[in-house]
Amino acid sequence: MTNASTSLLLAAALAATSATSATAQTVSPGPVVAPGNAVLTVSADGKSTRTPDLAVFSAGVTTQAKTASAALSENAERMNAVIAALKASGIAERDIQTSNLSVNPVYGQPRADENGNVTGDPVIIGYQATNQVEVKQRKIGNYGKTIDTLVNAGANQVSGPSFQLDEPDAASDEARIEAMKKARARAELYAKAAGLTVKRILTISESGGYAPQPMVMFARAEKMMAGAPSPVSAGEVQVAANVTVTFELGQ
Repeated sequence: MTNASTSLLLAAALAATSATSATAQTVSPGPVVAPGNAVLTVSADGKSTRTPDLAVFSAGVTTQAKTASAALSENAERMNAVIAALKASGIAERDIQTSNLSVNPVYGQPRADENGNVTGDPVIIGYQATNQVEVKQRKIGNYGKTIDTLVNAGANQVSGPSFQLDEPDAASDEARIEAMKKARARAELYAKAAGLTVKRILTISESGGYAPQPMVMFARAEKMMAGAPSPVSAGEVQVAANVTVTFELGQ
């Protein structure tokens, strides 16, 4: 056998050994249940409510003109005024993020003959430019006033708010604890009914989580130009957790 053949065989053997070792390392045996014991899997959920401290909304400007450049130019001028109004209302620059900037053709009705039959493709009659920002309002009490200020500054697209928690971790942990307590109590109930006791927890998995409220308001500029600040009620937000727990039951 040549040196080259020996080297190839050695390399192949090493590769096979490495692959076997890697496979062995990735295989993790599941929990071992004592002989005669039973396994019970239950699911439970927990909830926690909080008063929101963050309102997320979208605001922007839509303009239309004969040419794309004219539509975009007018849009930029009005949007600069909107962003300036946001900052003047106390919104930090880090809480303002562009979410949409687009220019699209506007089509008119296709040509038709005297009998009403379509004789051509739709005709471009202008262009529409849209610029929108997503905004985080940290002082929820000022939300209505902020929206009115934006409209007066030139915004003609406003949607929101989605009330959220700026830091939901504490509420999430509270929901997890409640879910685990429910899961344990349910396991104890089943075990007692079967004449057994809960020995230990084998596995825990979690699903669900914090879900902010959906956008609840959409307004056009013409409906918000005058009168008292737009009324807004923040209510409460709910944080939920769902756990699936596997228990070992025995005598």
